[in-house]
Amino acid sequence: MSENKRISNLYQSIYDGEPWLEVTLAKTLKDVNAEQAYRKINPKLNTIWEIVNHLIQWRRNILKRVQGETVTTPDHNYFVPVLDSSEAAWEQSLQSLEKSQELWNTFLIDFEDDGFEKIYPHNNHTYYEHIHGIIQHDVYHLGQIVILKKLL
Repeated sequence: MSENKRISNLYQSIYDGEPWLEVTLAKTLKDVNAEQAYRKINPKLNTIWEIVNHLIQWRRNILKRVQGETVTTPDHNYFVPVLDSSEAAWEQSLQSLEKSQELWNTFLIDFEDDGFEKIYPHNNHTYYEHIHGIIQHDVYHLGQIVILKKLL
């Protein structure tokens, strides 16, 4: 199996498959409603919704980087307050997360293995490090979402 396929399978498993850690984004978020996602459990902690939006934006950021674009990360690091706390807006965030997964899957299908060695010039990390980094980032925040959900 090619490396792009292995990475694609790994990334998909964390979204909605059967990963080794037995927790996925889709299953964890499935029964979270807008009110729960929006709820601020502690003033120092992000909400589930803020984390989901942060994940979506970072997935887009890194995808653009490995497609050859230069992306500047904003000072807020994609942690911004949710302005519309409606159920429809929450559903839109969940759909955007799913769409970002589809975009990554499409990208990885055709990604040549020699592309992993390419360097993103603005931080000198390889595309391989960026791609694994976004998976690690998802898992890190998935753990936070699991804890926040338990605190609800």
